[in-house]
Parts: sequence; structure tokens; C-alpha cells
Amino acid sequence: MKELVDKIAVEMAAFQLNANLQVTKGNKAAGTRARKNALELTKLLKEFRKVSVLSAK
Repeated sequence: MKELVDKIAVEMAAFQLNANLQVTKGNKAAGTRARKNALELTKLLKEFRKVSVLSAK
């Protein structure tokens, strides 16, 4: 589970960086990367929820 949380933290940092580049500088490529990061975060967060529920049982 620790490894999963670390992956989420790394992906979130990448998302924040790319989203800020898109917002502040209008970087379209950074926007594309941010959207890709958001999709990966969704997958990781769903996996975290699944693992978290299983470990609580």
C-alpha cells in the first residue's frame, strides 16, 4: 500500500506541474500531459480505494 501511495504522490506532483504550466503560460502540451496525469490518478485512486477497503476488513 505504501508503494501505491508513493505512486499517487508522484503522479499528483506531475499533474500540478503540468496544470500550472498550462494555466500560467498557456502551454498546450502541458495541458495534454496534465489530462494524461489526471487519468492515471483516477486509476491509482480507484486502486487505492480497493486496497484500502480490503485491508479494513
